[in-house]
Amino acid sequence: MSVRTRYAGSPTGYLHIGGAWMVFFNWLFARHHGGAFVLRVEDTDRTRSTETYERAILEDIRWLGLDWDEGPDVGGPYGPYRQSERLALYRRYAQALLDRGAAYPCYCTPEELAAERERARAQGVPYRYSGRCRDLAPEGRAAFEAAGRRPALRLRVADRTHPIVVHDLIRGAVSFPPEHLDDPIIVRSDGWPLYNFANVVDDHLMAITHTIRGAQHLSNAPKQLVMYEALGWTPPAMAHLPEILGPDRKKLSKRTGAVAVRELAAQGYLPEAVLNFLALMGWHPEADREVYGLEELVRTFDIAAVGRSPAVFDPAKLTWLNGVHMRRALADHPERVVDICLRVLQDAGLVPRPASAADRAYVARVVEVLGDRLKVGADVLAYGDFFFTDTVRVDPQAAAQHLARPETRELLRALADRVAAQGDGWDRAKAEEAVRGLAAERGVSSRAIIHPARVALTGKTVGPGLFELMEVLGRERVVQRLRAAAA
Repeated sequence: MSVRTRYAGSPTGYLHIGGAWMVFFNWLFARHHGGAFVLRVEDTDRTRSTETYERAILEDIRWLGLDWDEGPDVGGPYGPYRQSERLALYRRYAQALLDRGAAYPCYCTPEELAAERERARAQGVPYRYSGRCRDLAPEGRAAFEAAGRRPALRLRVADRTHPIVVHDLIRGAVSFPPEHLDDPIIVRSDGWPLYNFANVVDDHLMAITHTIRGAQHLSNAPKQLVMYEALGWTPPAMAHLPEILGPDRKKLSKRTGAVAVRELAAQGYLPEAVLNFLALMGWHPEADREVYGLEELVRTFDIAAVGRSPAVFDPAKLTWLNGVHMRRALADHPERVVDICLRVLQDAGLVPRPASAADRAYVARVVEVLGDRLKVGADVLAYGDFFFTDTVRVDPQAAAQHLARPETRELLRALADRVAAQGDGWDRAKAEEAVRGLAAERGVSSRAIIHPARVALTGKTVGPGLFELMEVLGRERVVQRLRAAAA
């Protein structure tokens, strides 16, 4: 049977780094085996699911450079690919379970179930449904229905006596004792399926052969296996990726460093760097190597080689990897880096949207000057915001260190005059000539002018080469900023 994997995202928020990891490893596995990758939208949470989030998730997966063979936007032979459009299928198989006694209606109210949970908590024992509706007589059902109670549907599994074993492709055999399960609800009283039941029906009907998902779903696996058993279906192979921890080694959350994929895009990360980073979360093709291309990852991917220990989302490592890929892009496709930096500058309101040809050409000159300092696109602001502003915000410590002395201010005035008097054809050579010529004339080291001039022009003590940035800023702005600093 051809390999078929899927990512079943819930459109209740943006695609975060954990979700992107699931997408990528399912995609990698399918592409490695020459199989199909399916996108499915699990939108049964009607209060939180939105079309906006669904569109955003698909956009973010495309931004990563990943494609899919079937999905809500491209169709396919096993559609529809939104759970909200598959209700008739869930009802059909729920009814089949009900007809043969594998499921039963449950009339318990939320208040009654809450009271059961409270009693279990008070007794210090795990909560399991009492089963009060399992063998309800027809008269009892009729009485409940006459009282206006609408039943949920539960799967009958609590009389099971042998363990449920999950044969995990990463973790090996994981055994769950029978008391791990009670009779789970598979359909709510409003007719909508619960996650585990809908998931089982969808994976079977879409011919999914392998489900690769997060560690948090391992506890769902035994519940789903008994549903496969009740329906007479063969379950797909399962693999549960390790838990993701934040930089502080705590469970990853928004408070501990989790980010949405579109935040990474907005900060100017490269998709190939993000995929390289995701690949190394729990899997290392080679012990002493960190940088990979996508084709290499597809060719070498091995789900059995994924570790069981928690993976760490390390922003510093991601930024380092992005810097490596950024340098490659600067060498091979510099226009990509220009596009990334242009978006960052537009988002910051420093370049108009849409940008003119002149705007883009200017950004390209700045990118060339900043060069290897650009680890991510947002570094164009950290190291080069002064290229795009009329005035300079001078760091107070830098001013105290380099601009406080009267003789320094006099040197800046003299440099401004010297630059203003330069002839046509302003470039870095003329900038260097002005600085070094003034130093020689005054009998001071070039550094006595270079450091104060850098602070005057950029507000910072570090950055690109002084003569290169003077060329890009242009004579008029150089003169204006030098005189403003001297004043």
